[in-house]
Formats: sequence, structure tokens, C-alpha cells
Amino acid sequence: MAEVAASQVRLRTPTGRAVVAAATLGSGMTLLDGTVVNVALRTIGRELDASLAELQWISNGYLLSLAALILLGGSLGDRYGRRRIFVVGTVWFAAASALCGLAPNPEVLIAARVLQGIGGGLLTPGSLAMIQGAFVPDDRSPAIGAWTGFGGIAAAVGPFVGGALIEVASWRWIFLINVPLAALTIWIAQRHVPESRSSAPPRHFDVAGAVLAMVALAGVTYGLIGWGERAAVWAGLLGLGAGVAFVLVEARLREPMLPPAIFRSRVFSSANAMTLVVYAALGAILFFLVLQLQTVAGWTPLAAGVATLPITVVMLLLAARGGRLAVRIGPRIPLTTGPLLMAGGTLLLRAADAETSYVLDVLPGLTVFALGLALMVAPLTATVLAAAPDDLTGLASGVNNAIARSGSLLAVAALPPLVGLSGQDYDVAPSLDAAYDTALLVSAGLLVVGALLAWVLLVPERGVRRKP
Repeated sequence: MAEVAASQVRLRTPTGRAVVAAATLGSGMTLLDGTVVNVALRTIGRELDASLAELQWISNGYLLSLAALILLGGSLGDRYGRRRIFVVGTVWFAAASALCGLAPNPEVLIAARVLQGIGGGLLTPGSLAMIQGAFVPDDRSPAIGAWTGFGGIAAAVGPFVGGALIEVASWRWIFLINVPLAALTIWIAQRHVPESRSSAPPRHFDVAGAVLAMVALAGVTYGLIGWGERAAVWAGLLGLGAGVAFVLVEARLREPMLPPAIFRSRVFSSANAMTLVVYAALGAILFFLVLQLQTVAGWTPLAAGVATLPITVVMLLLAARGGRLAVRIGPRIPLTTGPLLMAGGTLLLRAADAETSYVLDVLPGLTVFALGLALMVAPLTATVLAAAPDDLTGLASGVNNAIARSGSLLAVAALPPLVGLSGQDYDVAPSLDAAYDTALLVSAGLLVVGALLAWVLLVPERGVRRKP
């Protein structure tokens, strides 16, 4: 490993670029696997004879364990070393990805996705905390902007990668491709990333909190997916009870996984509330759009994936600039304008139907949506981290990532039954078409709520600071 001290790395150096590359590759894999599966769900359902509920669990099993354990992963990194836990998580993620690729039935695939989320819960907070711990203060915001930009591309390019792999090989390769990517990530991290940890790490780990968080998310998710069934009702009640117990336990412990004090910052709490609703909309839109293009419009998985390329291009060109803009003018305007643009793009995407024209019905909506996403992503992440003490960057990163994944998890669980989908309806064009329109209206509403939260609760001089 290069002998470079933490908090002394400059962005425009070989070591600085290597730190961003390792962090981006690691978190990019977790983001990619949060979206790449969407384009493959119809194919997986047909090959493994899966129901809509099983497809939801294939998507949500990953998000569930990732969201529940990401806080613990941040605490482990603060204590034992952010790079070390990042590498452990990457190895775990690669092994679980291989199991996903070999799964013979929906049950095994769901279990493997849960294991994959555990690895993601270890490496995801470490990726951002490595940046915060390695770079000199003046270079942190631009580095975060580069990280979020490339990470956003990984999430956005997921449907395209998934479609291409399904077309030329098999859906199994959307998971198996993670193995060589993980090997490259580990090599870069071990060779170039300096180790960093909190100066006041926790002495004990909140196992009870982690278990209660998992039970709460699992119970609520099961309740939403199985809406109306007696078992689902009981699971939902169990999840709500575990959520209440989680809050009480965290308030009583000396070293909780989620210290309530971190939410005393209005900026931190407001930015995370915005994260919840915006990422719920983002998860729902990506889930429904690729199904709509395949089932209703009759496109191949590759065509549906290629359709999302405007998001990738816009994020590549503009995401880092969004971070620099927030440094100059503060986060309030970008974090208000971004979700409003995304809502406008979402409403335009309602035009996708059985007679869809890509140029007229899909491209305009995706372009407007991508412009809003590029404007929002880097300022939102930087605002959350700037509102937390440097010693809690692992925790702050974990909180924000957990909330983002929880938003997507709950949206994908709640919206299908809410808009009338069940059984094999994901493969029935008339049923999906009607549900798609309603789902996008709900998603646009969530994005407007996110914009209102930013405008009302964030102020220019807090969060991402202006340059003098």
C-alpha cells in the first residue's frame, strides 16, 4: 500500500484518483445491483417460474439487509479501519454475487440476495468514509462530487448492462460480473488507499439494534408485499413493533448504532428526510419503467436497458458540476430544483405505452429526469456529511445510505399492491399498463414533497458551505 497519511491526500494526484476509483468501484457495484436486477426481473420470473411477490423479494431482499446493516458497517469501519471493513465487505459481496449467479430457484436467489446485501452493508459506508478520511478538507467536496457522479452512473447504467448481458449471455451474468470487478476494487484499495478510523470509535457494537432494524424492515416489507393477507398483517405489526423497540433501545444504550443526538442537527435530519422520499421515487420509477417497456411496449431487455442511457450520459457530464455549484451557492436551490425537474421528467414518462416512440415518449422524460438527478445527488450527499462531525463520517454515511435504500425498499414493496398488481401481472400488458400510470403519478408526488422539504428546511449557509 502507498504510504500516504489519512487527511493529507489531494484529489489531483495519483493516490487521490486511486482513492476515488476504489470507492466508486465498490459502491458502484452495490448501486449497480440495486438497479440492474430490474431489467432482468421479467426474464428471471419466466425462467425460474417466479411470482410477482418473489420478484419483489429478489429486489427487496438485497435492499433489506443492506439498509438494516449499513449503520453497523459504518461503526465497524470507524473502529477497525474504514479501508479494512471496505475490503471485507467487497470480498463478501463477491462471494454472494457468485451464489446469486448459480441460484437454481427463486428461494435460493432471494437468500443469496440477502447475503449480498450484508456485504453491501459493510462496503457502502466505507466507500464514502474513505474519501472523507483520506482527503484534505478543501478537496473533500469535489471528491464527493466525483464519487457521487460516477456512483450515479453505476446506478443509471444498471438497466443497460443488465439488458446487454441478458441479450448476449444470461441473466446470471448480471451477478457473476461482480466477481472480477470486486477483485479489481480490492487490488486498488489495498495498494493505494490510506487507512483511516475514528479518533473515538465505539467500544461495543449494537447487535440488538441491528437485529431490531432488520426485523422492522423485514416485517414492514412483508406486510406491504402481501397486502391484505392475514400473515402479512401480523408481519407488518411485528415490523412496526420492532421499529418502536429500535427507537427505545437506541435511546437507552451508551453506544447505540444510531445515536439519537445525530438527528439534533436540523440540516442533517432534513436532508435525510428528503433522501427517503426522493429515493423512494427513484426506486419505484426504475422498477416500473423497465417492466413497462418490456411487457407493454414489447421491447427486449437490451432495448429497455439502452433506453435509460440518457441518465448515464447526463450524470457523467454534469454530476460533479452539481457538487461544485452547491459549494458556490449552497444546497437549497439545487436540492429544490433537482427533484422538481425529476418530477417533471417522471410525468413525461407516463407517455410510454404499447405504441411507444423512444424519441417522443421516452427520451424527453428521461433527459429532464437525469438533469434533475445530476443537480441533486452530489449536493445532497455533501450536505449530509457536512452536517455531521468528522469523527462520525462513517455513521453519517451509513445513515444516509440506509435511508436511501429503505426508501427504495418500501416503494418497491408498497407500490405494486397499491396500484393493483399481483401474481403474474408483471407479464400481463393491460394490467401493468394501468398500474404504471398510477405508480408514476405517486412517484412524481414524492419528488415534489422532497423539493418542498429542501426549500423549507435547508438554508444556504448550512450544510455544503460556500467558498470564501
